[in-house]
Amino acid sequence: MLYIAAVAMLAACGPKEKEFDATGTFEATEVTISAKASGELTTLEVQEGQELTADAQVGKIDDTQLVLKKQQLETTRNQLGANKRQLGATRNATTSKRLDLEKQVASIRQQIANARRERQRYTELLRDGAVPQKQVDEIDYQISVLEKQLSATQDQIRSNNASLAEQGQSIDAQIEGINSQQASIDVQQSQLDDQIANTVIKTPITGTVLEKYVEQGEFVTAGKPLFKMADIRHIIMRAYVTSAQLQQIKVGQQVKVLADYGNKQIKEYTGTITWISNQSEFTPKTIVTDDERADLVYAIKIAVDNTDGSIKMGMYGKVKLI
Repeated sequence: MLYIAAVAMLAACGPKEKEFDATGTFEATEVTISAKASGELTTLEVQEGQELTADAQVGKIDDTQLVLKKQQLETTRNQLGANKRQLGATRNATTSKRLDLEKQVASIRQQIANARRERQRYTELLRDGAVPQKQVDEIDYQISVLEKQLSATQDQIRSNNASLAEQGQSIDAQIEGINSQQASIDVQQSQLDDQIANTVIKTPITGTVLEKYVEQGEFVTAGKPLFKMADIRHIIMRAYVTSAQLQQIKVGQQVKVLADYGNKQIKEYTGTITWISNQSEFTPKTIVTDDERADLVYAIKIAVDNTDGSIKMGMYGKVKLI
């Protein structure tokens, strides 16, 4: 009996399997949403604890002045467009006038050619005595008149060409100036579109609203924090291991995570090591390591799926290496 009791005592005093290899706390990536524009906060539909999806519109900053300025720019641009069309019409009219004169020259030259053929025919008839000299003289007179008209029209074309060229250059310069102004207005409108878009408040991530800093109706300035969010469905446990434990872990390794809900309520999760610090640090006072005598430890991050939302930020947990 004494032998059996001794064996039992030795077994009881034997080494126990460790309950955990490291401890830490749960945290999540927090995102602070700030105003991108200044003005009255006309709407802000968020409440603390509310779950929101990414890119959801949750608020609006007054954009009245921006919209009015954009309308004013659009009116100016339309007026410039009307002026450009008028200049184009003027240039087309001058071009049409020049073409008309060139048509007149062609018509006069054709009339002169016809008259000269007619004179040749009447000259032959005159030699045969079939027509009087008067008819040939009349044709000569017509040719002379047409040649004077041709010369006058050509002089007018040369004069008009110089004037039209100068006028055309002036019109082109004015149109180029209008194009430059319209391009500048386009840039200003794009800037206003961006500023107007910035008055719409959207959520950058899918997550839970942690804190709300302002209320609807307040005046906010660009950069002022509006509310804070975090994706608590994908939570991170920051734990600490000793240098001796570094050889047992690697990035991508799965571990057991034990969340402590108090009153000895423990829930087990599967986690994945996503990061191991390259630099040691002194053991935080609230952290217990496998070797409690360790002064220097290394931080690690463990990703934990918290779909049910049971794990809360700041909760205490333990890590068991698999």
